[in-house]
Amino acid sequence: MKKKKPIRKCIVTGDTMEKKELLRVVKTPEGEVSVDPTGKKNGRGAYITNSEQCFLEAKRKDALSRHLNIKVTEEDYERLLEERKKGLKR
Repeated sequence: MKKKKPIRKCIVTGDTMEKKELLRVVKTPEGEVSVDPTGKKNGRGAYITNSEQCFLEAKRKDALSRHLNIKVTEEDYERLLEERKKGLKR
C-alpha cells in the first residue's frame, strides 16, 4: 500500500503542493516567528512557496500576520527572507 504524501496550500498563491515542496513559517508558543526547515516545530504554521517572489508578495499582502494571528513586522519579513536563503540547501 502506498503511503499518502501530505499536501499543503501556499498562503500566497493558493497552490496545493506536497508539504516538502513548501516552506513552513511558524509562530512559536512564545510568539516568535521563524522559518521551520524541519516542518516539525511546535506552534502555528503557515506554508509558502519557496521562492523570493512569493515571499515578497506575502510581505506586500502581510499574509503571515493574517495566517499566524500575530503582527509580523517589516524586520521579521526581512529576517525570514534571509533564513529562507540559508535554508535552501536542503
